[in-house]
Amino acid sequence: MKNKKYAVIVTVIILLVLAAVMMGKRPFRSLKAEQIAAMTVTLTPPDVTIELEPEQIQQAATLISQIVTYQKDQSYTDYAGQGVIFTITMTDGTKRSIMGYNPFVVIDGVGYRTKQEPCEQLNRFANELL
Repeated sequence: MKNKKYAVIVTVIILLVLAAVMMGKRPFRSLKAEQIAAMTVTLTPPDVTIELEPEQIQQAATLISQIVTYQKDQSYTDYAGQGVIFTITMTDGTKRSIMGYNPFVVIDGVGYRTKQEPCEQLNRFANELL
């Protein structure tokens, strides 16, 4: 009877840990355009950098706030493809770098697995700026 009780407790703990890992986080959930002094996006390839206008910053901030990250994963360096790098200068002077590189997002140099749709929308937005 005790063994079954322990097995149930261990199973519940494992399921809770897995659920926490799989849920994901939204690290920029509270990002607002009003907090951003300037923003650029660099598309590689073709190695083009674009300075965003205020209405574009609003759109980008909305898209970035929807990014969902899962576990850290630096294997994005093993992939080939186009990355879009948003460099954000906040009104307090801090800078953040967010690279959309589906199925990854790289935040300030740290790679994460990401939910595909928000990252794809961010990439599409950047490519439409060209």
